[in-house]
Amino acid sequence: MKILDWYIFKRFLVTFLFAILTITVIAVVIDTSEKTDDFVKSGLSFTGIVTKYYFGFVPFIISMIFPLIVFIAVIFFTSKLAGRSETVAILAAGIPYNRMLKPYLMAAGLLAVVLLLGNTYVIPRANEIHSTFKATYIDRNSSYYSGQGGSRDFYFRADSNTFVGMKYYDTVNKAASGFFLEKVRGNQVFYNLRTDYIRWDTATKKWRAENVVERKIDGLSETVSKHPFMNLELNMLPSELRRDEYMKDKLSTPELIRFIRREEQRGTEGLNTYKVEIYRRFATPVSVIILTIMGVAVAARKTRGGSGLHLAFGIVMAALFVVMDKFSTVFSTKGSFPPLLAAWLPNIIFGLVTYRLYKNAPK
Repeated sequence: MKILDWYIFKRFLVTFLFAILTITVIAVVIDTSEKTDDFVKSGLSFTGIVTKYYFGFVPFIISMIFPLIVFIAVIFFTSKLAGRSETVAILAAGIPYNRMLKPYLMAAGLLAVVLLLGNTYVIPRANEIHSTFKATYIDRNSSYYSGQGGSRDFYFRADSNTFVGMKYYDTVNKAASGFFLEKVRGNQVFYNLRTDYIRWDTATKKWRAENVVERKIDGLSETVSKHPFMNLELNMLPSELRRDEYMKDKLSTPELIRFIRREEQRGTEGLNTYKVEIYRRFATPVSVIILTIMGVAVAARKTRGGSGLHLAFGIVMAALFVVMDKFSTVFSTKGSFPPLLAAWLPNIIFGLVTYRLYKNAPK
């Protein structure tokens, strides 16, 4: 890298770090003022609040605003370069426009890799801390919290030919009532098992059923047997029976991929929320590069309005990006919009806009 490359590269990263830290501090201050009562009710010390909440909240905020702060940072310091006629001098010296983009793309690529690794491993662990605190100390104090330790009516597919259901599952005792299991061959049920009570045995790591009625069906003949106890090997864990609204945020990318595949094998419906999340984790780092090129194409042009006009444009475009991302996500999770397209739609549209701005940029 040349001296000019290092100059742009360092200015890019320094401006980004300053902006991200500033916005994060503001977010922490606002969040603290809103949750003061919850912190007092939790009974935790200052150290406990920091380690059990803000160690998760700060990475969560950073990941959420990361691409937009990159965009604002590029526009801010590039407009300063244009205001001092530095970009004009660079192009007038015979340096190609694409060559001027090199340090921008190198810095954007570095930040994109950092965000990708963060989305894959770091952010899910931070979300686990953040969501655990919310579920323990905030959601329980909400008027919408039912206070029940269980969930009703679980029906799912254990494997390709085994269907399982239960009427009520107690997440505290890891026990269920009204349990049934059916195995199907073709369109015919050839095995049926029912029990009034089943629980997870932590010693054997198996499900232990009591007062079991077992039916084996072979055509028109049927064999019925009763057992006081029976250990069942089911393709499910107690943690999978608890409906956790924060699960998609807490699982690392490899864990989330395995979870989606396992649920698809079981025939579980309503997986669009998880699929959008996994695609979004790969789409967001790409948006860092797209928004960087857009920022340079907009801010490298010297205008009479100066950096203020460029920043106004950047804020408007950032708002449109967020709105488009939220709309596509809602259409996918609540409707039939394909999850892959929902996660990548903002990148596709902004990529086309960026290409248009790049072609019209003064070179």
